[in-house]
Amino acid sequence: MKQYHKITLGLAASLVMASCSKYETLTYQVDKPLTIANQEQINAYNPLKSYLDSVKYPKFKFGAAISLSEYVSKGVMYRLVNSNFNDITAGYEMKHGSVVRNDGTYNFINVNNLLQTASKAKISVFGHALVWHSGQNATYLNKLIAPLIIPGVSQPTWDLETGANFETDIATNYEYNANAIASFTSAGQGAGGIGRALKITNTSIRTNDYDVQLFVKLPNAVVVGEKFELAMDVKADIAASYSTQAHITPGAYKHYDFFGTISATTAWAKYTKQITITADMATSKTIAFNLGKTATSFYFDNITVKKYNEKGSGNSGYSYFFTNPTVANYWTAQVVHNLSPLQNGKEYTVKFAAKGSVAGNIRAEIQSTSDYSANSLGTIALTTAWKEYEFKTTTTKADRNNFVVSFGDYVGKVNIDNVKLTLSDGIANLIPTSDFESGVGAWGGFGNGSTRGLSAQGEGYGGAQDQIIQKTADQKKTLITNAMKSWISVMVDTSKKYVKAWDVVNEPMDDARPYELKTGVGRTLSADEFFWQDYLGKDYAVEAFKLARQYGNATDVHFINDYNLEYSIDKCKGLIQYVQYIESKGAKVDGIGTQMHISTSADRAKIEEMFKLLAATGKMIKVSELDMGIASKKTPDATLEDYNKQMELYKFVIDKYFEIIPANQRYGITIWSPLDSPVNSFWRAGEPIGLWTQGFVRKPAFMGVAEAFKGK
Repeated sequence: MKQYHKITLGLAASLVMASCSKYETLTYQVDKPLTIANQEQINAYNPLKSYLDSVKYPKFKFGAAISLSEYVSKGVMYRLVNSNFNDITAGYEMKHGSVVRNDGTYNFINVNNLLQTASKAKISVFGHALVWHSGQNATYLNKLIAPLIIPGVSQPTWDLETGANFETDIATNYEYNANAIASFTSAGQGAGGIGRALKITNTSIRTNDYDVQLFVKLPNAVVVGEKFELAMDVKADIAASYSTQAHITPGAYKHYDFFGTISATTAWAKYTKQITITADMATSKTIAFNLGKTATSFYFDNITVKKYNEKGSGNSGYSYFFTNPTVANYWTAQVVHNLSPLQNGKEYTVKFAAKGSVAGNIRAEIQSTSDYSANSLGTIALTTAWKEYEFKTTTTKADRNNFVVSFGDYVGKVNIDNVKLTLSDGIANLIPTSDFESGVGAWGGFGNGSTRGLSAQGEGYGGAQDQIIQKTADQKKTLITNAMKSWISVMVDTSKKYVKAWDVVNEPMDDARPYELKTGVGRTLSADEFFWQDYLGKDYAVEAFKLARQYGNATDVHFINDYNLEYSIDKCKGLIQYVQYIESKGAKVDGIGTQMHISTSADRAKIEEMFKLLAATGKMIKVSELDMGIASKKTPDATLEDYNKQMELYKFVIDKYFEIIPANQRYGITIWSPLDSPVNSFWRAGEPIGLWTQGFVRKPAFMGVAEAFKGK
C-alpha cells in the first residue's frame, strides 16, 4: 500500500520581513520508500499471540522452538518468545543425548533451569522427545548391549626358536665341521619311519670329541636367566654318548656344557633337555654336538629349540605395525621382508597373526625382486581383534626372494606378529625376527605416505585371547527395555510439575517404505543415533507410550510425531496405521504431530489431504515444527516476491489447519525457527525460514501468521 507524508516547509524570517506578500504554508506530497512503508505495516501488528481468541480456545498452544541457553539467559530471544508465544519446545536439551551421561546417570541441571524459567514467565513447555533414533546417548546404550569381554590370561609357553626335520636340503640353521661326513637317510628312515633324517658319520676315533661337530644355530643370542628346551629324535649305529657345547658362532667356543650329554642307542629315542642360561653360556647362538669319540654314524631328526615365555606368546611383547593414510592402488604401500631365494616348485606355508584398526582387506605374496612377479598368498580379511591366518602357495620361479604385504587400498593401522614362512613339509622358519621381540630385523617398506615400525611393548599378539561373549537378541531386548523404562520414568517424573504434553515417539516411519518402521540395520550410524526399534521390535512405541502414561500426569497429552506427512501421503497413512497398531496393543496415543518443514513450492493440495486424514483419526493434531524455506534459496537471494509467497503459504497452512481440523482436536502450532537460519547452523543453514530476520526484524511471514490467527 502506497503511503504519503505531508512535509511543511517554512521560509526564513528575513525573507518574510522583506516581502510584501502574505505568508502561506506550502504543502507537498512525497512517496515514502516502499521498503519503509511495508516494514511499518508489518511493525504495526501486535504480538502474534494477541490474535488468538483465548476465550474461545483457552488451551490452544502457539509455540516456538528455542535454544535453552538463549532462553534462560533472558536476552532478546527470551523477550521475543514470551511476547509472541505461549508455549516453548526445547530443540535438543530434553532429549536422551543431552540428559543421559555415558555411565547411565542423569544430568537435569539444564532441564530444571529451563522449566523454572519458563514457569516464572507463565510459558508452558512441550516435552520433546522421549524416544527417537537421533539425539541419543548411543555410547551408553551400545555399551549396555556390547559383548561381554573376559580378558584372556596368558599361560606360559615354549616358543619355537629354531628347528629342522631335514625333509629338504635347506640348511640355513645348521652346519657341521670338516671331519663330519653329512648325508640324509632314505625316505621312510626318519624317526618313527616317517620322512628322512640327517646322518653324520665319524670315520675314526678322534683325539678330541670336538674334532667332529654338528652345529645348530639359534636366531638370537641367549641371555642370562632365559630358559630353553632342546628336543630331538636321536640314534646311532652303535651305542654312543656325546656332549654339547655353547658356541658364539659355529666353532667359536664359549662354554663346555650347554644341553648336557646325550646317549644314543641303535633305536630311535626322544631326547629332551631344559636349561636355564648361566653367565658362562650367555651371548651364545650355537649348540655344538661333539661326535669325535665314537666311530659310528649318528642320526638326528625333528630338532626343535624352544624358549620359555612366562607371559605367553606375545601379550607383553612387540609386533610390527604399518599405517596408510589414504586409499590408493593396493601395491602403492607395501612392507617387505627379504628372503634367501626359495626353491622353485615347492609348496610354502605362511602363518601369522594380524589385526587392523578397522576391518578391511590387505594382500600377501611371495615376490621376485628381478621382475616383481609373484605367487599370491591371498587376501587377508582383517578384523579389529587379533586373528591367526595361514596361507599356502607353490613357487613358480626360482628367484622368489621377498615376502610382501600390500595395503595401499586399506586406510588404517595394521599390526602383524609371529610371522612364520616354512616349506609346507618343514619346520624351519625362513623369516628371522618373526616375533619382533628383538626388533624389526630385515623388515622394511615404502609408499603412499605410509609409516611402519616396531610397536610399543604390550602390543604384540598373545596366544591367550580375550573371551568375547555376544549377548543374545532376547538379552539385548531386556537391557534396552530396562534402559527405556529408566529414562522415561525419570525424565517424565522430574518434569511433570511443568510439562503436561510430550512427543513420546518421534519419527518412527521409514521414508522409502512409509508403512514400515525406520531401521539402522545396514547403515553407518552417527555418534548420536540409536534405533530402539531394532532391539525392541514394532512394540517399542507401545512400551514408550505405556511408560509415559505410567510415570507422568494422568491428564498429560501424548503425541507421536513425524515429518514429510504433507509430502508423502503414504507416510501419513503409514503413521496413522502405526498409531492404530499401538492402541491395539493396549497403549493410548492422544495426538499426532505433523512437523511440516516445508518450502514455498509445497503442494497445497497435499497439505489439505494430510489435514483431512489426520482429522479423521479423532486425535489431537499438532503442527509441531513448522518452518518454511523459499525454494532452494539462501537469505541473500530471496526477493520481495519470494517473501510474499512465504507469507501467503504461512497463512494458508494455518487457515487450513483451523478449517479442516475440528475445534476439539486442535492442540496447537509450533514455529520451529522463529528467526532465519544462520549460515553456520546445522538446520537449513542460511535459509530465510523464520518469521523474523536474524536481526529480530519482522518479516512478511509474521504478517501472514497474524492475519491467519485473526478471529481465531
